[in-house]
Amino acid sequence: MSKNKPLLILFLSFSLFNSCQDILECVINRRPELSNKRLATGQVNNYYLEEIHAEIKNEPHDNSYDYYFYIDEDLPRGLSYYIDHRNIIIEGQPQASGIFTFDVRLEVEQFDDYCENELNDCDGLCEDVTSRTYKLVIR
Repeated sequence: MSKNKPLLILFLSFSLFNSCQDILECVINRRPELSNKRLATGQVNNYYLEEIHAEIKNEPHDNSYDYYFYIDEDLPRGLSYYIDHRNIIIEGQPQASGIFTFDVRLEVEQFDDYCENELNDCDGLCEDVTSRTYKLVIR
């Protein structure tokens, strides 16, 4: 038996229990991403506006997904956020100075032809959840 046959058998066995699409999804590395940006520094009592963008890496049709955002921790008093499809918009007039950190968690789900069952997740993604910590400085 050649050295490659055990690997081939292992690969084929794995493929029987997981669809080939699942393997390709992770090779292509389709997954949600939040922008890796440094938030602008704000000033107390001055209008502040910042945007955090989300996308699906390596997915040309990333508008074909629903984006669900969750923010852990509070924003500085005077700032609020709203969701505009694939963006989180932070705006307002901060009332206190300091360094504020908060986590943004993003879950995505394909809304056209989405199917998920016990054997196959066919939304085309390797992962459907991500998160990132942001730091906001108010002076």
